Amino acid sequence: MSDAIVLQGVTARGHHGVLESEKRDGQTFVVDVHLTLDLAPAGRSDDLAATVNYAEVASLVVARIAGPSFDLIERLAEVIADDVLAFDRVDEVEVVVHKPEAPVGHPFSDVQVRIRRSQGPRAVIALGSNLGDRGQTLSLAVDALRELPGFTVTSVSPLVETEPVGGPDQPPYLNAVVIGRARLGPRELLEALHRIEAAHGRTREVRWGARTLDLDLIQFGSPGSVDEVVSTDESLTLPHPRAGERAFVLVPWAAVDPHARLRLGPGDERIRPVRELLGGLDQSGVGPGPEWGQP
Repeated sequence: MSDAIVLQGVTARGHHGVLESEKRDGQTFVVDVHLTLDLAPAGRSDDLAATVNYAEVASLVVARIAGPSFDLIERLAEVIADDVLAFDRVDEVEVVVHKPEAPVGHPFSDVQVRIRRSQGPRAVIALGSNLGDRGQTLSLAVDALRELPGFTVTSVSPLVETEPVGGPDQPPYLNAVVIGRARLGPRELLEALHRIEAAHGRTREVRWGARTLDLDLIQFGSPGSVDEVVSTDESLTLPHPRAGERAFVLVPWAAVDPHARLRLGPGDERIRPVRELLGGLDQSGVGPGPEWGQP
């Protein structure tokens, strides 16, 4: 990935340092931030939501410089990197903290600490439930994903209510999509999803039957990028082979990420915007669901 946003020379006064005088009197700190991300969606759409607002990044940096004191600028750089990586679209960040007034005791022009931190690949998970307290079950599933080691939830879609597709007669579903960053491998992540399902009483006796909780790994890695995982293994098929035909997946996905794209299948070279795929589907069975936390 060669696309980048570079923010240089963000300056503020802070109180970081080991010495008592540094914490008491403060000094000037200067921070450079280099964000690596895919800028093609923003270039195609001219939409701010398709990129990262660098004014927001600058505000976060200033808040950290002027905020609680750290002994080390290494720590200041680390928390700034964490803040920037919270933007889902950022794949990697380099943070340089300059301390031009450092008490070095000798003539110098600058002291700086430079760190580089990366996100894990982007993963898309579809959630569904049509037995029991559906909303509560999905809320607990999202909580479990937030607590899953090696996975960071970055976005959660609104709930939608959908009529069942295929299978026996059964109640309507609540569905949602979660987007996150995975430091787990795709197989490890899928196994974790199965454990969360089992913890909520999911059984698999009837194909496409009613279930307390369904968690499907739809996509792992950004389509067409080096981190995309494409697999035809029966136990790990990626991307999900029927995701592009399912309005109950694409509607909440498009709601949480209007610029999402999907490879049409594991052996398919075609990559399409999710909104474009939705335009060819019957969406009459998908409607607004309750607010999160509501019955």
